[in-house]
Amino acid sequence: MDIAQFVKEALSEDLGRGDLFAYVVQDRDACAHIVAKEVGIFSGQIYIEALCSAHNVALELFVQDSQAFESHKILGILRGSYVAILQIERTLLNIIAHSSGIATHTHAFVQCAKTHIKILDTRKTRPLLRVFEKYSVRNGGADNHRFGLDDALMLKDTHLALIQDLESTIAHARKQIPWTCKIEIEVNDYAMAQKAFEAGADIVMCDNMVIDEIKKVVALRNESYPHIALEASGNITLHNISEYARSGVDALSIGALIHQAKWLDVSLKMQK
Repeated sequence: MDIAQFVKEALSEDLGRGDLFAYVVQDRDACAHIVAKEVGIFSGQIYIEALCSAHNVALELFVQDSQAFESHKILGILRGSYVAILQIERTLLNIIAHSSGIATHTHAFVQCAKTHIKILDTRKTRPLLRVFEKYSVRNGGADNHRFGLDDALMLKDTHLALIQDLESTIAHARKQIPWTCKIEIEVNDYAMAQKAFEAGADIVMCDNMVIDEIKKVVALRNESYPHIALEASGNITLHNISEYARSGVDALSIGALIHQAKWLDVSLKMQK
């Protein structure tokens, strides 16, 4: 779904069969401030710009995507029809609160990693909001893992449970999937990682493995399979991310960037 369609459907959900307030007030020009009620990283700019443009509301932003802001800061000013501003108010604030919440939470993980390791999201996103939520992750300073089942072949534990010969499966996959697609194998111990290396994976994910065992996998990779990328995932928190970041893997994938993020508190203040 493109951005224009996204904001159209989001607003339609709120308007329903029509805004009753529009029937009881005489419209006039108005001005409103978007105000932050806590610190954070701003996100949602391209969505609220599309929303305002579609409803002839002028938007002047004082902060851009990925920029930090303080509590009580005026993030932007809306100018236009009194009725139109009030009609888009909740949708606009929901977009900023949700997107900035993910960006702010993601930024905290990036800062705590204390290295230049790749921090990635996952497919643990709300239905129909994947593009929006992954955009928010990027604004927080992290990178996106795959968007869906169609942009990389990833064999997780549920796939591997019924695969008898990993090497032949990968060889067959190379003939079936696009040449540009990578193959990633999820492993949960050193022995399985070795099998994935030998089978010809492009990426090996160490899932729910303790730091010491991950380091053993890293040592094997560095010695014999330097062309294979290593990823770690599972129970990575703000408290332990720096340890994982120093383990030697190339990337950390963290579902919590999205599903544990809280909305930021933002409000709209009409100006008299």
